[in-house]
Amino acid sequence: MAVYAVQEFDASTSVAGLVAGIFIIGEIISRFFIGMKIDKIGRKKVLMIGLVLLTFITPLYFFNLGIFVLIITRFFHGVAIGFAGTATGTVVAQMIPRTRKGEGIGYFSMSIALAAAFGPFIGLYLSQYVSYQVIFTFCLALGLISLVTAFFLVIPDVEKQPEGNEIRGFQLANFVEPRALPIALITLLVAFCYSSVLSYINFYAVERDLVEAASLYFIVYSIVILLSRPFTGRLMDAKGANYVMYPAFFLFAAGMMVLSTATTSLSFLLAAMLIGLGFGNIQSCAQAIAVKLTAPHRMGFATATYFNALDGGLGVGPFLIGFIIPFIGYSTLYSLLGFFILLTAIPYYFLHGRKDHFLQEKPQASASV
Repeated sequence: MAVYAVQEFDASTSVAGLVAGIFIIGEIISRFFIGMKIDKIGRKKVLMIGLVLLTFITPLYFFNLGIFVLIITRFFHGVAIGFAGTATGTVVAQMIPRTRKGEGIGYFSMSIALAAAFGPFIGLYLSQYVSYQVIFTFCLALGLISLVTAFFLVIPDVEKQPEGNEIRGFQLANFVEPRALPIALITLLVAFCYSSVLSYINFYAVERDLVEAASLYFIVYSIVILLSRPFTGRLMDAKGANYVMYPAFFLFAAGMMVLSTATTSLSFLLAAMLIGLGFGNIQSCAQAIAVKLTAPHRMGFATATYFNALDGGLGVGPFLIGFIIPFIGYSTLYSLLGFFILLTAIPYYFLHGRKDHFLQEKPQASASV
């Protein structure tokens, strides 16, 4: 979208950045609102509202109505995705048996990871051969398919919160799930580190003359996630989150270290594998922790809290890291972030890890319920 804004609207770099980034702002704002209202409105209704809004917003991209209208369109596009994404994540967390949360959310988050990898890949490929209008048409078609599919979803009712237990007044719990905040903070930190890969990997590849490898980076990353998450999800359910999180911190850090010294395509793609095993599994495991700690009627808040932390790290990271790169360069940046990721295991221990053994549920216990 940043390139589109420059090419089609002659936007400055800063305005092009706003066009790209205001989408995430729309997502975050909508999640704060909908996390509080999702169970009053209904989870399927929120999903349908998001998808209908998405379907009506996307056609606005076809018309050149000026850069201001494009920015507004991007904002409400983010709002639509925030509604639909929060509802989807909440429904998934609701429908998966409690003793299989790690495995189930691992499967669900694979869809997000694959979309995040193959979406840009397809978009960049199409942009080389067709007009933006064709890309917008493709996106509209996907939105319509999602909307039609959603009509056939059967979502069980959620047990209502007992009368008198509602949280009234202006309180933190009206916007976020307090039980999910500790793991959300860890998510924010690791997402901040991963944002350096998302935003600057192509610049680094050009610097190292590894552009061809960079084109395969996110494909390799996605394949690793696709193969590992079913296993790590079951491991989390059987043994606890720590059995996934601590190795994932190490693998993520190792991947950043390998990336910082990569001089060949093989080492560049090895970094993609390690980062996929690390960040990719931290991401799904953290989401499972957030919803496992939360009562069923608060899962909308927990889902919104987790995704806002994830988007916050991915959104703010490139802006702050951009100030550092001119002084230390990409290689040193990735090395330092590797050390930072290892250190993140310390706050994880105090915020969740030391309690994980006591929170772990045994499958036998749930079988007798």
